[in-house]
Amino acid sequence: MKIRKTSAQGLFQATGWKLKGAEIAHKNARCVVAAAPHTSNWDMLFSLAAFELLGLPVRFTIKKEWMRWPFNLGLEPLGALAVDRSPQPVEGGQARRPSMVEAMVRLFADDPGELAIMVTPEGSRSARDEWKTGFWHVARQAGVPILLGYLDYKKKEAGVGGIIHPGDFETDMRTMMTFYRDVTACHPELFKLDHRYLPAGDGA
Repeated sequence: MKIRKTSAQGLFQATGWKLKGAEIAHKNARCVVAAAPHTSNWDMLFSLAAFELLGLPVRFTIKKEWMRWPFNLGLEPLGALAVDRSPQPVEGGQARRPSMVEAMVRLFADDPGELAIMVTPEGSRSARDEWKTGFWHVARQAGVPILLGYLDYKKKEAGVGGIIHPGDFETDMRTMMTFYRDVTACHPELFKLDHRYLPAGDGA
């Protein structure tokens, strides 16, 4: 996704937001970026501005059918990345449709350069206490880190707050919940941590 740097700078200056995590972003331009909380349309604007200022070339996935002309004319400049889940030949068997995780891993395999794929683990702007976890498997199989992108409306901070090198799934998910529990969403009542991986002693 793209937003002009001058526009991003103007937005941050006008609203008083601060940018965090430049060092992490600069060293990890090939990664999966978890973007949370996700409770408002404003989240996308501030996230795009933050990643532009951090120099992180974030992309987002979309079904390949939507990347046909004329839709691609508007989507490609925004950073859309086509995901091909059409049946693939399997040795000794019938063609099989790859999972979303497999298709995203293939994107990293096909592009050895800088590639930062942004995901929203909550899945929607509605309150959800179970996050989608496919992004962890994508990062693990592709051999790339997960950057913890965040927007804190109380502190007016945006950027990258940490990095996870996928190892043990449950440990990594608990690390994420520990980080995001101290982040204030635009609409706090709509932001829920994944109850399955809450740090000991935390409520739902």
